[in-house]
Amino acid sequence: MADYTFFTNPMSRGQIARWALHEVGADYETELVEWAAKSEAFLKANPLGKVPTLVHHHGDHIHTVTEAAAICHYLAEMHPEAGLLPEPHEKAAYFRRLFFASGPVEQAIMANSMGWGVDDPQKQGMLGFGSYERAMDTFETLMADRDYVCGDRFTMADVYVGSQVDWGMQFGTIPKRPVFEAYAQRLRERSAYQEAKAIDMKLVEGSSQ
Repeated sequence: MADYTFFTNPMSRGQIARWALHEVGADYETELVEWAAKSEAFLKANPLGKVPTLVHHHGDHIHTVTEAAAICHYLAEMHPEAGLLPEPHEKAAYFRRLFFASGPVEQAIMANSMGWGVDDPQKQGMLGFGSYERAMDTFETLMADRDYVCGDRFTMADVYVGSQVDWGMQFGTIPKRPVFEAYAQRLRERSAYQEAKAIDMKLVEGSSQ
């Protein structure tokens, strides 16, 4: 049995987790999830029925991890030899941007896509992201003075943060700005990104035939 069972669908945030798996060189097997016919094994692992879901067969223990950002960091922790964890002086930047992307940015994108928003500046303070425009401007500021999340060194946070930027610009949920475009281009050059993307694109092509 492989070390990990990876429940995913290629047209989902599962692409983020697959990239993370390849960055650490994980031994994993893929279980494809069909939206209309979710398996009992999958729903047992994640009753919410969300992908990605990662099951770690860790010795005598079985650990289930959900939420793409959590999966990314978990894999970095389980594979420290990959060198993708933050150094002590990098942790503030690492966790700030990782959770900003998975929290306010994610919320702002979904609210904007659904046409939800609050015009009153005082009431915007009750939201986790303020407004879509403020969230995107802040995101740009957080990435403007660096090549990667932690500065000049790629870490696992870049898998999640970079996926938000890469996917968002492709689908128009994140604005195309020079800071975001340059960052995404650096990430697309990584071999693990290319390997994982090729697998998912092949699966997408197969499902459309």
